Amino acid sequence: MEGLDSVQLRTLAAVVAEGSFEAAARLLHVTQSAVSQRIRALEGSVGQVLVRRSRPCRATEAGRPLLRLASQFALLEGEALAEARGSLAGARTASRVAVVVNADSLATWFVDALARLPAELAVSFDIRQDDQDHTAELLRDGSVMAGVTAQREAVQGCRVRPLGAMRYRAVAAPAVVGRWFADGLTPAALAVAPVLVFDRKDRVQHRFIRAVVGRDLDPPVHYLPSVPAFSEAVRRGLGWALILDRLVRPDLACGACVELDPARPVDVPLYWQHWRLDSTVLTALTEAVHAAAAEALH
Repeated sequence: MEGLDSVQLRTLAAVVAEGSFEAAARLLHVTQSAVSQRIRALEGSVGQVLVRRSRPCRATEAGRPLLRLASQFALLEGEALAEARGSLAGARTASRVAVVVNADSLATWFVDALARLPAELAVSFDIRQDDQDHTAELLRDGSVMAGVTAQREAVQGCRVRPLGAMRYRAVAAPAVVGRWFADGLTPAALAVAPVLVFDRKDRVQHRFIRAVVGRDLDPPVHYLPSVPAFSEAVRRGLGWALILDRLVRPDLACGACVELDPARPVDVPLYWQHWRLDSTVLTALTEAVHAAAAEALH
């Protein structure tokens, strides 16, 4: 097999990032036919199908290592060009850094980490959101270069660093407590009381139930994938839920919410994983994330 073509690799990354050949063509300022030809040529040189032609397009198992290589090449190329020109300003146009973060971190402390980065880096970020138990998958398939994850074992090709833990408290509005939990967190109450869940990947509430009663239950569930709306729904009495400690403190203080079991907070450890690259941007981002997490997490 001949050496890999950097233009074809960049095109592969664009197709997966943008989700379609048409969108990749717009990003790269070429025709859709040119994008198709580049992908076919890359697949021909590798001897494998690299892109699943779905909506959105995704890298196949064979395409994932090449997707990682494409993103790494773009980042290092941008930094090298910027250094050769005398600054890191060229990194803005050369590449974006894709990062995956869980919703609660994104809503509370992660933006502070981004704000701590030196302005001279002038880097563009592509922030993805996913459940902390699933963010490692995007690292594994090459879609992102770094991420906040609940996985302590390093993804292949990555470095891992502990950040601390998000602390959650099981809470509900006073009316919900009076209706469903007058006798406490009993199995009978947890089986029938409505519970708020962020999305179908969110299993924190169900793990809490299992920890309390020793078995799985199947209560009525409201799915609500918005951090502000999630907290508001609990305040308005739609059901009980585990809410991040720092977000629910004001509601507990004013009586808008009641903690169901103050002796049973739930801690979810978080880790920062990033590709094992000698990159100025990734090093700076890692230090900023660690500093922000040290102030925000338990």
